[in-house]
Amino acid sequence: MTGLREYLKRALVVRMIVAAVALAVSLPVLADTRIGVVDLRRALFSSDGAKAFSDELKAEFSDDEAQVREAQQEARRLQERLQTDGAMMNESERQKLTEEFQQKAEVFARRKQQLDQTLNSRKQAFVDDARPQVDAAVKELMEEYDLDLILPTETVVMAKPELNLTDELLEKLNQ
Repeated sequence: MTGLREYLKRALVVRMIVAAVALAVSLPVLADTRIGVVDLRRALFSSDGAKAFSDELKAEFSDDEAQVREAQQEARRLQERLQTDGAMMNESERQKLTEEFQQKAEVFARRKQQLDQTLNSRKQAFVDDARPQVDAAVKELMEEYDLDLILPTETVVMAKPELNLTDELLEKLNQ
């Protein structure tokens, strides 16, 4: 048992030495690396193209959204009636109103889910269609600023404000 412990201790020491050497070797490389940071999502969804897309979606789905709101209001109205008048109703009236409420709630949930799925699908298609333009704009930023690496802000814990090139990316997307 002691032999196994000694072996594990030596293996741990060797791993620590290897890690320290790797870190020491990589630090000078990182010191020379020029890095930029961008918030891809903010840049894309703040672009003129995204605003036009959003206006298009609102116009296209305004009737569907109105139907969803109407179904929600009907269900809410029935629920409020059940809460306020339910105690005064006889059993059959209360049961009928409860069933009507459940039907309206199901209609609302179904319509909302369908609308959400459709909107999410369209938004994803917009992102997929915009991807080549975003990639080209990011590549231009790399060349303009002579960068070795551009990271998305979601993966960065902290960065100096001057490393954030989101506004520049947005400007390129709006060209």
